[in-house]
Amino acid sequence: MAWTFIAKYKPHLIMFLTQIGYAVVYFFTEAAFSRGLNPHIYVAYRFCLAACLMFPFAYVLERKSRPKLTFRLFSEFFLLSLIGNCASLNMHFASLKYTSPTFVATLFNTIPSWTFIIAIILRMEVVDVKNPRGIAKILGTLTALAGVTIITLYKGPAVPSLWSALVHINKPSVHENWVKGPILTVASCITWAIWYILQAITLKKYPTQVSLAAWMNGIGGAQSAVLAACLQHKASAWSIKMMSVNFWSITYSGICSAIFVCLQIWCMKEKGPVFVAMFNSLQTVMVVVLAYFVLGERLYTGSIVGGFMVIIGLYLLLWGKNREPSSNKNQEQCSSHCNEIMVADKETTSVGESGTAMVHGANIKIK
Repeated sequence: MAWTFIAKYKPHLIMFLTQIGYAVVYFFTEAAFSRGLNPHIYVAYRFCLAACLMFPFAYVLERKSRPKLTFRLFSEFFLLSLIGNCASLNMHFASLKYTSPTFVATLFNTIPSWTFIIAIILRMEVVDVKNPRGIAKILGTLTALAGVTIITLYKGPAVPSLWSALVHINKPSVHENWVKGPILTVASCITWAIWYILQAITLKKYPTQVSLAAWMNGIGGAQSAVLAACLQHKASAWSIKMMSVNFWSITYSGICSAIFVCLQIWCMKEKGPVFVAMFNSLQTVMVVVLAYFVLGERLYTGSIVGGFMVIIGLYLLLWGKNREPSSNKNQEQCSSHCNEIMVADKETTSVGESGTAMVHGANIKIK
C-alpha cells in the first residue's frame, strides 16, 4: 500500500523534499553573506561544484541513451544556463542588497504565476474555464499567490516562542536603492519563469535529465564566474577557508544544485513546468517555520494564515492537474476513433460510387 502511494505521488514527494532542501540553503547563504562572502562568487562556486558532481554520473548513466550533442542543442543549453543559472540567481542576490528581504520574498513568490501565464500563452498549459478542474487551477494559483503575499506583508499578533534560538545569524546590511532593487527583482522572477518553460521545451529534444542538469550547472558556473570576475577584482574575495561557514554554504548549495535540479527536471518531464513552479510557494512557508524553530525568529499569525492558503492553493492546482494525462489520452483515443470512422465512411462512399472495393488486397466487384 505504501509503495503504491509513493509510486503514484512520487513527483509530489520529490518536489516537497527539494523545497525543504532549498529552504535550508536560504539559511546557509544568509550566514555566509553576513560573513562577507560575495554573492556573485558564491553563485559561480555553487554551480561549478554542482557540475563537477554531476558530469561523472551523467557520463556513466546516460552514455547510451544521451542524444548527440549538436551546435543547436549546445546553444539552447547556453541560453538555458544564461537565463536560469546565471542571470536569475545573480539578479536575485543582487536585489537583496538594494531592497528589503520582505519585498524580494513577495515578488519571488510570483514566479508560479508568471510561469502559469507564460505556459498558457505558449499553449503548454490548457485551462478550460467550463471545467471544474480548469477553474481549480486558476483558483489554486491565485490562492497560493495571496497566501505568500499575506506571509510577507501582514504580521498580525505574534505567536509565543517555545524556546530560545538554537542558531544565531547576523543579518547582512542592506543599502537601499528602490530603483535598481525592484527592477532586478522583477527581472529575476520573469527570467526564472522563462527558465522553467525553456527547460520543458528542451527536454523534448534532450530527454536525459542528468546530462541536461550537468550541462546547465557547468555552463551556468562558467558564465557566473566570468560575471563575478568582472564585478569583483580582488583576488582575496575568491579565497574560501576550509571548514568555514562560507565553505559549508558553497558545499551544501552545490550538492543541492546537483541533486535537486536533476530531480526538478525529472518532475518537469512528468508533470510540466507549472507543476514544478507551484512548489516554490512552499519554500516561503518552510523558511518561516524553520526560522521560528531553529533561529528563534518571531512567528506571526499572518504567516500561519498565509501558509494555510498556500497549501490550499497548491492542493487546488494539483487537483486540477491530476487527471490531465488520462484526459489527454482519452482525447487522443477519441480522436483516433473518430478518424477511423471518417475513413470507413469515405471507403463506403467510394464503394457505392464505383462499385469496387479492396478487401485484403483483392478487387471485389459489387453487382
